[in-house]
Amino acid sequence: MFFAPCMLYLLYVMNNLLPNTFSHHITKTAIQELPLTHFEGEVIVVDKPEMIADAAAYLRQQTILGVDTEARPSFQRGIHYPTALVQISTEERCYLFRLTHVGFPVEIAEIFANPAICKVGLAFKDDLTGLRRRRDFKPANCIDLQSIVCKYGIMELGLQKIFAIIFGKKISKAQQLTNWENSHLTTEQARYASTDAWATLCIYLALKATKPLSKKEVDALKQAEKEAQILRQQAAIAKKQEEKS
Repeated sequence: MFFAPCMLYLLYVMNNLLPNTFSHHITKTAIQELPLTHFEGEVIVVDKPEMIADAAAYLRQQTILGVDTEARPSFQRGIHYPTALVQISTEERCYLFRLTHVGFPVEIAEIFANPAICKVGLAFKDDLTGLRRRRDFKPANCIDLQSIVCKYGIMELGLQKIFAIIFGKKISKAQQLTNWENSHLTTEQARYASTDAWATLCIYLALKATKPLSKKEVDALKQAEKEAQILRQQAAIAKKQEEKS
């Protein structure tokens, strides 16, 4: 059942936890069969300095924000490009800050350093490192979904898979390797970028509205995953040896 973020937020605030029925894994094939969804709220592209103040004022009023970043893809080893876009989303609005146009504004860096505002991302350490190369700040109350999903029995680490497990819907990754330094973002890029940031928020609210596993259950699940990984490695080695013989 797909719960709207607003409903998940109410459950989270009221501590009225849902039963944990999440699958541990999901295959790419299963994801392709799911219905597609995307962020349907307001998307605001911040590409002029005069737009920063209003965006920052709105974001400072929030308690939880979904975050993601994008950079121009590199197809050569050892070459990395700076963060070109940071997406910050609420349930109804997502700001896309084009860092190639406005830099990394101090007002937005202050939001990342504000302990009163919870920021949620995925592989968040990498995102924060990229942002701090633009402007240094001390991150506060920044939560990485990859560090908490196992507490709810989810053993996947990718955004698309985690979202599919929780909501039974698919988010597109088709624009991931497009050029985020282009002079103008396409409609498809804006939809993709806003959806990723919104999805992190949805996932966090869903998890916080769900009863977590006990430490004993989490430890047992991790051990089972390790044993399964060992078996897969042994099977792969046996297959290679068989092919050589």
